[in-house]
Amino acid sequence: MTDLSDLLRPDAVQLGLPVTAKKPLLGQLAHALARQSGADASVIADALGEREKLGSTGFGGGVAIPHAKLAGLPQVIGVFARLAHPIDFDAVDGQPVDLVLALLSPASAGADHLKALARVSRRLRDRAFLAKLRGAASPDAVYALFTADRARDAA
Repeated sequence: MTDLSDLLRPDAVQLGLPVTAKKPLLGQLAHALARQSGADASVIADALGEREKLGSTGFGGGVAIPHAKLAGLPQVIGVFARLAHPIDFDAVDGQPVDLVLALLSPASAGADHLKALARVSRRLRDRAFLAKLRGAASPDAVYALFTADRARDAA
């Protein structure tokens, strides 16, 4: 299943995010995740930052999947951002990052957290899909790309 509608809401897509470094980006993502979860943005930013200290979540091809676990969440949630300009993210391939999908999971969501990461990673390794994300003109178009399976099933 490549449909990510269970992780991503239509209002969780941001295009042209004007950040110039990893730490401010994590802060912006934390605020977006806070709006969805009701959790404190600074707590989310700290959790994302702590995870990055273990190793960069930039996995290559201009993509990063910052993620963390947080107590009190009912389910895994995500936020997608396409940056205005690529930034250094200490990615494994040394390339700057311009596409980011941040995930926040309940503290107790061991398997669900790993499954969500695997699904997102699988989707964001598809070069044709990445080209479509980079070319999409609106947040709605990006959301439609992430939920294409769901839309196809409904037709």
